[in-house]
Amino acid sequence: MLRTPLYEQHVKLGAKMVPFAGWEMPIQYSSIIEEHEAVRKTAGIFDVSHMGDLMVRGEGAKDLLARLFTNNIEDLPVGKGLYGHILDDQGCIIDDAIIYHYDEGAYLMVPNAATKDKVLAWVKAHATGQEIMDLSSRVACIALQGPRAAEILEDLTFADLPSMKRNSAELTELFADPDVTEGLFARYQPSGFLCDVLERMCRPNTKGQLGFNETAYLCRTGYTGEDGFEILVENPVAPILWQILLREGAGRGLRPCGLGARDTLRLEMGFLLSGTDFDGAQTTLQTGPQWVLKLEREFIGKQAIVKQREAGDYERLVCLELLEKGVPRHGYEIMVGGEVVGKVTSGTLSPCLKKGIAMGYVRPPHDAEGGLVEIVIRGASVKAKVVRPPFLRGR
Repeated sequence: MLRTPLYEQHVKLGAKMVPFAGWEMPIQYSSIIEEHEAVRKTAGIFDVSHMGDLMVRGEGAKDLLARLFTNNIEDLPVGKGLYGHILDDQGCIIDDAIIYHYDEGAYLMVPNAATKDKVLAWVKAHATGQEIMDLSSRVACIALQGPRAAEILEDLTFADLPSMKRNSAELTELFADPDVTEGLFARYQPSGFLCDVLERMCRPNTKGQLGFNETAYLCRTGYTGEDGFEILVENPVAPILWQILLREGAGRGLRPCGLGARDTLRLEMGFLLSGTDFDGAQTTLQTGPQWVLKLEREFIGKQAIVKQREAGDYERLVCLELLEKGVPRHGYEIMVGGEVVGKVTSGTLSPCLKKGIAMGYVRPPHDAEGGLVEIVIRGASVKAKVVRPPFLRGR
């Protein structure tokens, strides 16, 4: 079982650790509902270091990734990221990912943990001399999410946070003064490979200030539906940065959050979960969102998608909002008129809406917005209706 550089921090904070995609990850620290509400109302901090980090650079890097991506990165400026899908020749989703235009001729692709090796092999199989580096074991990622995320981060960076738009990214300095850093080290008592970070306490930043000064790739992205940032740093830096962020956010409602809250947060937004809402057998036409599918351009899997669209008879992933009490779960049957018409892929009790929500596949005409279905929960049929994502309106 793999562990991220933040594993010891999770254990010290009393997190419940569980296996996830080959990693030992925190599912929760206190309660999933408390952590969920912190992200919606103040801020939460997540360890997402298990995600893949693939750098593709060199002549033809843009053309290579453009052929592998359903969304259009051809005009993506440096410092911007874009979400999309990677398809196989049959149009089925290998993975969903975000691609950042890191620098001229260089792109950072972030796939999911469980599919990283498959995506890496797929990219290499279609490369024509580009340099492809797997940075996943060298880079940690901390996600700071919530309405107070920028407020927590603003005193720790020279980046102009107000001017950073959603899905933008930049290299920047993160820092903390010596007094703060020394206090953290006194409590943390680093050893082994973390000792080198001690030396960085005395390194000046670009404004001549001494202290903890590190370069980070700062992205205004996340998978919670809230404002926030994903911060990529070298592995040895991550535990110290984690503690600095918790200290800065202590008076602003910041809470460490696990995979449980991450799942309920993304589901309230109708965001896909790799391996659950798609498992390699579905196309982007089936899962959506439709804005990631740019059929006016060429990409691997397009012809299969066009053929499927012309045929028209395929399952669609829909969002379902329960009209009665109940908690839908993965695998529960969806019924209409006593007939099974589909199955739930993701389901939970929405902490914000205080009602059951789910996603699942059905065929037309049962995918029509406002349509009524039933979900079988513990032997009982519970009424639900088809709604447009996100479940939380206006976000």
